[in-house]
Amino acid sequence: MVKTISITQARKNIFKIADDIQKTGSHYVLTENGISKVVIMSSEEFDSWTETLEIMKDFPNIEKDIKEAEADYKSGKYTQYPNLFLNEVSF
Repeated sequence: MVKTISITQARKNIFKIADDIQKTGSHYVLTENGISKVVIMSSEEFDSWTETLEIMKDFPNIEKDIKEAEADYKSGKYTQYPNLFLNEVSF
């Protein structure tokens, strides 16, 4: 859930806001003169977004790649993929 408050209100209630974000997973949009300035979210959520953006940079066509892999799996073509294990490991 997104909650919008002024920076002045946030300054007065920063500890309450931090607790609320941790408990509910909500986001706060802080405004100045009615204009959005920043968003506050949990560090866990921020880390998740950062990781997602890094993956999107590394794999710009990830949706297409996933669809191709799914099609290869359904058709059995995946069995022709190179084996990454040169020597099978037994436990």
